[in-house]
Amino acid sequence: MKKVFGGIMATTVALGVIAFPNLVSYASEEAVQPDAQGPKLKLRLLETTDLHVNLMNYDYYEDKEIHTFGFSKTVNLIEQARREAKNTLLLDNGDLLQGNPLGDYVAKIKPLQQGEIHPTYKALNLLRYDAATVGNHEFNYGLDFLETAMEGAKFPYVNANVYVDDHDTNPDNDQNYFTPYRIITKKFTDENGQEQTVRVGITGLVTPQIMQWDQAHLDGKITAKDIVETAKKVIPEMKKAGADVVVVLAHTGFDKDITKYNPENAIYPLSQVDDIDAILFGHAHVEFPSASFSGIKGVDVKKGTINGVAAVEAGSWGDKLGIIDLTLQKYKDTWIVTDSQSTNRYIYDSVNKKPLTDANKKIANLIAEEHKGTVEYVRGPVGNTTAPINSFFALVNDDPSIQIVTNAQKWYTEKALEGTKYEGKPILSVGAPFKAGGRNGVSYYTNIPAGTIAIKDTASLYIYPNTVKAVLVKGSDVKEWLEMSAGQFKQIDPAKTDEQQLINNDFPTYNYDVIDGVTYQIDVTQPAKYDSKGNVVNASANRIKSLMFEGGAIDANQEFVVVTNNYRASGGGNFPGVKAQNIILDAPDENRQALIEYIRDQKTINPSADNNWSFAPINGNVKVVFESSPQAKDFAEKLGHIKYVTTLESGFAKYQIDLAAKK
Repeated sequence: MKKVFGGIMATTVALGVIAFPNLVSYASEEAVQPDAQGPKLKLRLLETTDLHVNLMNYDYYEDKEIHTFGFSKTVNLIEQARREAKNTLLLDNGDLLQGNPLGDYVAKIKPLQQGEIHPTYKALNLLRYDAATVGNHEFNYGLDFLETAMEGAKFPYVNANVYVDDHDTNPDNDQNYFTPYRIITKKFTDENGQEQTVRVGITGLVTPQIMQWDQAHLDGKITAKDIVETAKKVIPEMKKAGADVVVVLAHTGFDKDITKYNPENAIYPLSQVDDIDAILFGHAHVEFPSASFSGIKGVDVKKGTINGVAAVEAGSWGDKLGIIDLTLQKYKDTWIVTDSQSTNRYIYDSVNKKPLTDANKKIANLIAEEHKGTVEYVRGPVGNTTAPINSFFALVNDDPSIQIVTNAQKWYTEKALEGTKYEGKPILSVGAPFKAGGRNGVSYYTNIPAGTIAIKDTASLYIYPNTVKAVLVKGSDVKEWLEMSAGQFKQIDPAKTDEQQLINNDFPTYNYDVIDGVTYQIDVTQPAKYDSKGNVVNASANRIKSLMFEGGAIDANQEFVVVTNNYRASGGGNFPGVKAQNIILDAPDENRQALIEYIRDQKTINPSADNNWSFAPINGNVKVVFESSPQAKDFAEKLGHIKYVTTLESGFAKYQIDLAAKK
């Protein structure tokens, strides 16, 4: 019998609710009107999302307490928000189980056993969550681990678009892997102090890209269907089953290009599906509502609605608590949402640089054993480095923090291919700046001093539990791979003398692939050929210049083994020419483990970059700037071509990079 989470089988409706007429919600074209004299009540929805095992306000990479993130801080906001409202539901939007060394410790180092409770669920159980959904990172450690972990959750899980792979072509007989929705029948207090029964329907949806990103774990076991099409199917079922209010936990982001459909980030079209009253979303680690969404058709950043539907995204790592306050009014035997207000509350004041809430000691006591074990684990030595390693300038300069990873991957792959038909083929190695500030804040950089390298340092250099994969591609594919990566940069106008920003913040830094084993330059006066989704937007663009292999121009037809990770090799990032069928090395080891083994083998490493890439010089008096950590100031002076300008209110520092052609 298939295991299904959430307390009921996937094909049943929870709590034995009887069917009611499929009433149309306030958001649809033919909205019903509530009774003028009908009772009113306020319902507060509380959201956490993308916690990524950051239960403690502790940075395991820096090995110190921190004020800017951590669920132990969010707890106090939750308790305060509950005290303020008569009626609340507390919900989580996924990406709970992976993301920092504590997650790795529980999954890999001291693996969770049957009957044990994952520290994440210890914490969430304490707060009495009402429901949750899965995020894409829940699948990173495989389905067996996920099932074992989720058994410890004392609240229901919902997801409607992940199905059991039944290996046939008939979609009509597909069975949900999780419980597709729950209808929670609760007694709430109305504005007159009277008790009222409200049936809140909750469903969950996850980006279907899980099938690419965790193909090795999921292929042949589950399938994932389109978010919007699934919503159109499941929400009428929820209304028919008696849901007064429909809440969607959507682990998918908001694509600001609303003219094109992006299945990974599908919040905008999801908001146009009938009968949704509230959307709690995540995945992108940003805040909604916020000024960054201003000016988008259908978005009201003041009220926090998208096409009239209340919505919230509460950042990541517990740095915010998302709140949607719904006003409900009775209409016959159901409730209609008549108004809403979405907000976020913060654990840290980033302007005045001060914490806004203390850490909750109950969480620290609850997971003390796992926290202590993780700290001891990350402090374990691996080897030594003769110089500091940091990622402050990894986006704009060939960088040791990437070079060490690409060296390790090449070393690992050379050994793995010995005795195979691919032995002797040229090996290129791909790395990316995973910790490069951006949406994760000014502290999100690798910064390892000279001396001992510990496990925590390798986890900082390679933060994801990806596994080593190698693909066989041609020289022409290498060129397009780099063209895609070069979308990290904005186009620079050589005729302008005003400041021009270099970094395209809409392009994820983990998709900025550096390929070692070839040499090349990036001409940022050219437009990007590809957008961040892999679509060709300037077919004639040619940013990659002087692409060479072993001192000569690369042969477009020559075959190369390119070592990367399971995410990229399986199509993650939509890089041109990179397909799962091109994988020739499907290794079981994590890239991070390859890095650890490499450092142990070398014992002492010299973390110097080989400068295989650079920006093509620009003719003109250009002033090109970018942001990084203020801590990078001293390192900039040593590089020479980068100089510190000022520290900004955001906490980041502005730097200028010299791209002018030498006279």
